Amino acid sequence: MRPYFIILLSVITILLSGCGGSPSAQNPDAVPPKKNAVSPQAYNLTLNQSLMIPQGQYARHQGKKITPKFLTIHSTQNPHSSAGARMHAIALINGRLKSKNNSLGYLSWHYTVDANNVYQHLPDNEEGQHADYDGAGNKSSLGIEMCENAGNSREATLDHTARLAAYLMRLHRIPLDNIVPHQHWRRIRYSDGRDLGHKNCPHFLMDGGKPGPKWEAFKNRIRRYLQQ
Repeated sequence: MRPYFIILLSVITILLSGCGGSPSAQNPDAVPPKKNAVSPQAYNLTLNQSLMIPQGQYARHQGKKITPKFLTIHSTQNPHSSAGARMHAIALINGRLKSKNNSLGYLSWHYTVDANNVYQHLPDNEEGQHADYDGAGNKSSLGIEMCENAGNSREATLDHTARLAAYLMRLHRIPLDNIVPHQHWRRIRYSDGRDLGHKNCPHFLMDGGKPGPKWEAFKNRIRRYLQQ
């Protein structure tokens, strides 16, 4: 029986060795399989989690779970000089961003980015209220807000956001086609069912209120970091 056992082991080894696909045949925008833990430091990122919304409070009082399949990119449209990433984090942990128009009663998103900081507000597996009230955008995407406060570098903020997007793509295996602007989601207001259409957001990356050359340039920046 020993020769048959050796032959069986050889056949199994051959079958297992042929299971992998060729990387060159893959879509260049596809996220490669994770071989090791993905590190934010590899993208020159420091994720500040010191001011996350307390579990069970304010915008986390429901704690609905999601599996992120999209990244939704926003801009804060807040030009006040103090309105950086830290200020937004403080507003969220204190429950200041209330809303009558969604079922949660608060606005919330996952990350706020400025030229120097990335603050995380929600765990990646919890639903936020940032895209489309109680629609598919909130139920399937992570929300990233880019700061626009006076004195903050927009160019540095865009670059910081692109690195964060590339990191989250690898972490959650999200394809580049699923990196979308807030404008992507149609907003049906929870409180009265009113259709508010598509928001021009992030406004400085839209062309005529829609994705165009500026949005494609931003996605190309993400692609470069992803390929590195």
